[in-house]
Amino acid sequence: MLKLVVCVSGGGTNLQAIMDRIADGTIRDTKIVRVISNKKDAYALERAAGAGIEGVCISPKDYPDREAFNEALLAGINEASPDLVVLAGFLVAIPPQVVAAYRGRIINVHPALIPSFCGKGYYGLKVHERALERGVKVTGATVHFVDEDLDSGPIILQKAVEILDGDTPEILQKRVMEQAEWIILPKAIDLIAQGRVEITGRTTRIL
Repeated sequence: MLKLVVCVSGGGTNLQAIMDRIADGTIRDTKIVRVISNKKDAYALERAAGAGIEGVCISPKDYPDREAFNEALLAGINEASPDLVVLAGFLVAIPPQVVAAYRGRIINVHPALIPSFCGKGYYGLKVHERALERGVKVTGATVHFVDEDLDSGPIILQKAVEILDGDTPEILQKRVMEQAEWIILPKAIDLIAQGRVEITGRTTRIL
């Protein structure tokens, strides 16, 4: 049984997608053991509570400095003894000590086709704003392993989404979630649960 800690910052739509796919058997041999948010009022924590999953808030605002928060985040993850840490809209840079402790066991979903529109400053709605400003015709989402740099770890899955005339950042964000994020994030988790993802350097292979 693959045990997940899911880290979230907002509404938790990706968390809901994971919970739904576990419930219907699309994600096999997997359970969520804890949800961590950096925001006390994140609706994702209510989703977790409604599903009977432990939810905790670990906020930088509650600690004297970033290092103290980093240690608290690592401790909060360690307490749940997860096999995999899933960043599902977690708007916090993952501390080096967390990456070191869970190397090859942290994945993130990014709302663009990496290496486009990723890295520092590219998160949430900003990703879609930049894609529309650049005038690209195709965007999408990427699930990748997390390393010390932003959005630079080995890619597991990607899915393209067409940009349509008249799209706003909000409309595009919703389409990317529905047509890509909510599909490839559960799929990646299931592949990992089945032992089918192999990391070789900066790339992955689906077995």
